[in-house]
Amino acid sequence: MKLGVNIDHVAVLREARRVNDPDILNALWVACQSGADQITIHLREDRRHIQDVDAYNIMKHSTLPVNLECSINRDILNIVTELKPHRATLVPEKREEVTTEGGLDLFGYEDEIAYAIEFLHDYIIPVSLFIDPTIEAVEKSKELGAEMVELHTGTFANIFAMLNSSLSHSNHSIKELELSRNELSIRLEKSITDITTTAKHAKKIGLEVAAGHGLNYHNVYEMMKIAEITELNIGQSIVARSVFSGLTDAIKEMKRLTSR
Repeated sequence: MKLGVNIDHVAVLREARRVNDPDILNALWVACQSGADQITIHLREDRRHIQDVDAYNIMKHSTLPVNLECSINRDILNIVTELKPHRATLVPEKREEVTTEGGLDLFGYEDEIAYAIEFLHDYIIPVSLFIDPTIEAVEKSKELGAEMVELHTGTFANIFAMLNSSLSHSNHSIKELELSRNELSIRLEKSITDITTTAKHAKKIGLEVAAGHGLNYHNVYEMMKIAEITELNIGQSIVARSVFSGLTDAIKEMKRLTSR
């Protein structure tokens, strides 16, 4: 299993005060030295964390492959072709969202996504599509010409968190807790099945498979059971853990959990 360490949230801390502290290049260096297999960053249209100069410096100095997440906005795509990352991962963006809320709408924006893939391929940049874990999305990704898909695990992560939260709430009756637990357990099992089935189908039709969003030290073991998933991209939970343990130890611990 490859671990892509997303260092966006280091830039989030920096942008909170609009100063150069913490330095994103320090985060890059620590990730490279601590067992990460690739660096993942998201150059958003609104530049809320990673800035153009960050992306340029990371590409210049990284000793690891860089997975650059981006929208299908043509101005952004032009920057990506200048940077020439190891891979571009196309993701949906909404200005008002706190974080990415789901996979690409492959059917509603088919022409725009097809153009983006062809444009990036012209510059010899492999493309991954960030998609919801459905067979239909995988089939469309293959049709559009992507080499890889990254399965959105946000729904799984949210249900996992709700289930574990419900176990600790004392202001419900035992009966209510049991009902909630059972319902959430069923939903969690379905979510894991959806991811597993989709990953298997993607692998079968020749796509590489990654997964990401909401994965952390408590739930990542479920993704490790799915042999077809060969890469995980994790950021927020690693940076959150680093507040208490330091970034080096946070990455090493995640790498230990994601080693097969």
